[in-house]
Formats: sequence, C-alpha cells, structure tokens
Amino acid sequence: MGSVAFTPPTNYYFGLSSTTINIDGTGATEPSGGAYARVLLANDKTSWGTAASGALTNSVAVTFAESTASWGTITYVGMWDALTGGNLWWYDVLSPSRTVASATTVLFAIGSITVQFNNS
Repeated sequence: MGSVAFTPPTNYYFGLSSTTINIDGTGATEPSGGAYARVLLANDKTSWGTAASGALTNSVAVTFAESTASWGTITYVGMWDALTGGNLWWYDVLSPSRTVASATTVLFAIGSITVQFNNS
C-alpha cells in the first residue's frame, strides 16, 4: 500500500466518552476533571494476547483512576495513540452504558476487550 513504511504505536491509550465516537475519530466527549485520564496499555505481548482471526484480546486489566467527581454517563470506549488528542485506532459502544459517580473505579477485566480489524 504505497511506499510509506508503517510503524505501529508503542503505546495505546484507552479513553471513555459520553457521546458517540465516529469511525473518523470525531465525536468523542471525554470526562473533564475528577481525576479522569486515559489509561496506557503498551503495544506488546504482555498487554495483548496472540492474534487469532484478526483479533487481539487484552491480557492485563485496563483500570482508570478512581473518579473524584462525576464523569457522567459513559457510552463509548476508545483506543488512541496519545494521552490526549492523537489518532483513534479502535472504539466500541458500551452496552449498557455506565454512570460514573464520584469514588468510582472503571475497570475492563482481562479478556474483556477484543480489538479486531476488518477489511470492510
């Protein structure tokens, strides 16, 4: 696909959104304040299992800092290549959505995130 070499990101950052994340990376509204920050997950074999059928599953938990204020109702999770801004690599809707009150820890358990890339 052209002559430009591809270098995958060293780290991915998981973030939460209270609005719909679009395929082009627009639309995300992440919580502001209340100790919210994206969570780093290294792009390595410790953090991710072995690919099967074009999919990878997390091998470590993705745990956000405990909220110190309400983060609102979270409807989407996304994976970017930067702590802020950056390029969106993957996203999914949370079903059901989750309301994050103060003193809440958002956690995605080992094996609960499957990232799959399609050719469609």
